[in-house]
Amino acid sequence: MDELFLIGWREWLALPALGLSALKAKIDTGARSSSLHVDEVETFRQDGALWLRFGVLTGRADRPPVRCTVPALDQREVTDSGGHRTRRWFIRTPIRLAGREWDAEMNLTDRGHMLFPMLLGRSALRSRFQVDPQLSYVCGRPRRRAPKPKVMP
Repeated sequence: MDELFLIGWREWLALPALGLSALKAKIDTGARSSSLHVDEVETFRQDGALWLRFGVLTGRADRPPVRCTVPALDQREVTDSGGHRTRRWFIRTPIRLAGREWDAEMNLTDRGHMLFPMLLGRSALRSRFQVDPQLSYVCGRPRRRAPKPKVMP
């Protein structure tokens, strides 16, 4: 078993398959599933499978939503911290945090009234991280991948 990496109650992470190199996330051991702030979820069929098209709202007012297209995992009932139940779409996508990358499920919802566009729940944290609620941004902001060097003739 790998050693648990220590993280804080809020961290920067990346969702590389969605084209998001740096996203602020609240680390929430009380939440079972992870949630991503999106808008305008649209369903469609492609090669017989159900897919989702949506915009990821990064929390930066000066940036338009990042448009994403991914296969739908399923739709489930989720109970929020206020006890309200809603039906949400779930996807599976890679998460990169603290130099580690793994696939995790997350639900798509409107988190516009929240401070963080992403909530990283305990299912994604399990057996990977230990959370210290006194710490913040232990891992630093993810760096964007360096552009490929131009090949000179």
